[in-house]
Amino acid sequence: MVRLVAGEREACVQFEAEPTAYRWIFYREGEDVWSRVLELRDGNDHDNRGTEIWSSQLGIDQLSRAVIRCFGEVAQTFGESGYRGKWGEHFPRTELEALRRLWRTHQHLWDT
Repeated sequence: MVRLVAGEREACVQFEAEPTAYRWIFYREGEDVWSRVLELRDGNDHDNRGTEIWSSQLGIDQLSRAVIRCFGEVAQTFGESGYRGKWGEHFPRTELEALRRLWRTHQHLWDT
């Protein structure tokens, strides 16, 4: 998400739910972001082997706020140590704070 807010046109993230994987693909054009979520039998599969289970178009500001809010809720619900216990990874605190800072920096541009 940080890359999209910074102006990159494409980004992808994958969540493993072994053996299934969910790939989120984002395309940005101007202030709009098109999002697709693919369900894949194997996380190594090409996009064209996945089943699209959701797609949407949102403004970059709306999408950024949603991601920030969701990760904030996850941190509040599970705590950072609970997050690690549940998903086996450190909570992405550094990345979340970087997104917040960048979003605040760019927010005034979107409000005009």
